[in-house]
Amino acid sequence: GWDGKPMPYWLFKLHGLNHFYTCEICGNETYRGRRNFELHFAETKHSLGMRALGIPNTKHFHGVTKIEDAQKLWESLQNKMDTNQFDAPKEEEYEDSHGNVLTRATYEDMARQGLL
Repeated sequence: GWDGKPMPYWLFKLHGLNHFYTCEICGNETYRGRRNFELHFAETKHSLGMRALGIPNTKHFHGVTKIEDAQKLWESLQNKMDTNQFDAPKEEEYEDSHGNVLTRATYEDMARQGLL
C-alpha cells in the first residue's frame, strides 16, 4: 500500500488492481486497475499519441484505446461536422421589397425574370 505495508487482498480486488488494461495509442502501455486506466486519457503520453495520429484528444475519444477505432471515430466526426456547416448557396435567405423571404436561388431567378 501507500504506507509500505502489504495491501490486503480484498482491498486489492476492490480497487480492481487485478485487472489490466492496454492502450495501443500509448504504445501498448498496460495500466493496472480501472482508475489508473481512466486517468491516463488526460496524461501527456496519451495526448502525444493522439497528436501523432493527427487526432485531437477530446472527450469523444475517452475510452478509445485502439488506433483503428480512433481513426474511424475521427472520420465519422469530421463527416458529421461537414454536414453541420453552413452552406451559403443553399441556406442563404433574401428578402424582397414586399418582405417575402426567399432562398438565394429563388431570389436570383425572380430577379433575372424581372419579377422583383
